[in-house]
Amino acid sequence: MNIKPLADRVLVVPAPAEEKIGGIIIPDTAKEKPLRGVIKAVGKGTKDEEMILKTGDEVLYGKYSGTEIELEGEKFLMMRQSDVLAIIEK
Repeated sequence: MNIKPLADRVLVVPAPAEEKIGGIIIPDTAKEKPLRGVIKAVGKGTKDEEMILKTGDEVLYGKYSGTEIELEGEKFLMMRQSDVLAIIEK
């Protein structure tokens, strides 16, 4: 796959949703959307906003952030850099 976000957008691979909680299997309809993921690709930024995120950063984002995209059978989120709430440092 070769995709390059434009301007201040980033492509995020969302973390998988929880399948089990304490031995109870959660059906697909009740699973919460994950709020963290890994940056797969970044744009160049804009003249007003420098791109501070980079490929490989693990990030937290808002519940309703981004646009869901499916490419080659894999699900991604495309969002603006400003939709990212925090970078998770290890």
